[in-house]
Amino acid sequence: MYNKSMNVVTAENLTKIYPSGKKALNGVNLSIEQGEIFGFLGPNGAGKTTAVKLLNGMLTPTEGTCSIHDIDPAVSPEKVHAICGVVTEHAQMYNNLTGLENLLFFGSIFGIGETETKRRAFEILEHIDLLDARNQKLGEYSTGMRQRLSLARAMLHNPKVLFLDEPTSGLDPESAQSVNNLIKSLSQETGTTVFLCTHQLRYAQEICTKYGLISEGSLIATGELKELNSLVFSGVTALIKADNYPPDLKIHPHGEYMSVNVSSYEEIPFLVRRIVDYGGNVFHVEERKPSLEEIYFALIEKRGAKNDK
Repeated sequence: MYNKSMNVVTAENLTKIYPSGKKALNGVNLSIEQGEIFGFLGPNGAGKTTAVKLLNGMLTPTEGTCSIHDIDPAVSPEKVHAICGVVTEHAQMYNNLTGLENLLFFGSIFGIGETETKRRAFEILEHIDLLDARNQKLGEYSTGMRQRLSLARAMLHNPKVLFLDEPTSGLDPESAQSVNNLIKSLSQETGTTVFLCTHQLRYAQEICTKYGLISEGSLIATGELKELNSLVFSGVTALIKADNYPPDLKIHPHGEYMSVNVSSYEEIPFLVRRIVDYGGNVFHVEERKPSLEEIYFALIEKRGAKNDK
């Protein structure tokens, strides 16, 4: 059983300034627990790739520190590589080898025996619906198939931390669902920590358990959806469908419903009773929760307003 409360990915004042003078990352602080599916979210050029390279020892920080399972990647990158898997948007493997041969090759690099590599490869390929294509040359694979094989390669050595860059890019909906199910099972069953970089906020909301929102190299906020929501939205919005409303009730059209702002979730039953007492019939009521996308842009706007002062 893994320790859910143990922080396995950390960063303190992590900063990277390139020789050109561009500050790609600006004082980022992170603390990610084991088994978390952490969505590192922001537009292209926000600093996501630079952060992944720093955490994997491919770059050294200009200021600050970071660690993976208490290992400093700037000091011992080979130790970090041994316990991490990385999937980039563009898989780098060998076109002249079959899917299975690619996995056997990379398994040998990880120091895994051929028998164990093959067993593990078959298990993963079945999960991501590539078992029937294992003997096809990689050059014959579609973009989506290559992406899934890249995920299989990164998982061969049972990494403790899995870094994913747009893992469902180029995948059809069914394949994307298979990949998502595999990511979730890794997190829940084996305690693998997933560091997922994406600019697709709706996708991140479906799969991630915690979020870090980054813009122009600076981390705007981190936390679960409820925590992020509390930073920009106060109270609760109720969606109600009724045939009559008290005239002094402040309602706003929202599709086929009316939205009403209340101070807390506990006030909704009182709101319903008020409509009923007025003579209205209530056909539907629910709490409307802001999406991650709405929260992200509200935080960006709040940050911009703060910087303008």
